[in-house]
Amino acid sequence: MNIKLQQLRHFLYVVEEGGFRAAASRANRSQATLSSSIKALESELGRALFEPGNNSILTPFGKECAPKIDQFMQLYHRLETDLQSTALGKYGKIRIATVPSIATKLLPDVLAEYSRRYPDVEISLVDDNSVGVCNRLLAGEVDIALGNLDTTHEQEVTFMPLLADPIGVVCTKNHRLAQFKEGVVWQELLGEPFIYNGTCQLLSHTPAYEINIKPRYEVGNITSLFSLLRNELGVTTLPKLAFPEYDNHLVWIPLIDPIVKRQIGMFSIAGRTLPPQVQLFTQLCSSYIKSLN
Repeated sequence: MNIKLQQLRHFLYVVEEGGFRAAASRANRSQATLSSSIKALESELGRALFEPGNNSILTPFGKECAPKIDQFMQLYHRLETDLQSTALGKYGKIRIATVPSIATKLLPDVLAEYSRRYPDVEISLVDDNSVGVCNRLLAGEVDIALGNLDTTHEQEVTFMPLLADPIGVVCTKNHRLAQFKEGVVWQELLGEPFIYNGTCQLLSHTPAYEINIKPRYEVGNITSLFSLLRNELGVTTLPKLAFPEYDNHLVWIPLIDPIVKRQIGMFSIAGRTLPPQVQLFTQLCSSYIKSLN
């Protein structure tokens, strides 16, 4: 059996319009073409759908077929709409891994606008350190990651740069280093108890690597880091985005020698096409970041 979708559509037009002439006008076809289409359908089914001599009256077989065909066409139209919406990124799910500083500073506005435009897309967001977000991506846990790329995996991912985030020194507002408002050179940190955190590895290939060699403390949690800092147990270095904008106790001062910046961006697995909804998110995120510069 080789029933064509157009034949079913023409059959319903005749039923709904009450005749072949009106159905032909609706289908934008000649009446002869429409009649041929219905006859071909009847031939495939092996029975007449309309009574002979009065082409607008259904046969008993036609009456049984009409609701079944109508139900099928409704399902088809829903499928067509769903597929089109999916292709346009209006449905589905986005799984995002991001470093906390981006989740806090940049993503809220992007996610709010994305949700406004695509309310039916589900969003899953998890934060981790820069190594963790890359590992989650490579493990297939997320569709896209945001952060500074771990160079260990740079051949396995496609990286889209978004912005350069400068590194600075963080200390209490009454600390002696706070006087260097325009910037601090790395040598000023040598005599201070240093708190090592995950972002300090960004200093590794600069003269400032010395301050990482024998830290007083080493922490992996940002909450613990700020607790030590506020209790005047040491100083540290942090990207500017990782520093809270309004802090009553701490200050962020640019590191001016050496000048170090982490390259923030989005990355996905190399050679794989992103789902439509994820592509739309990356475009919106990129546009938003560019508007800030």
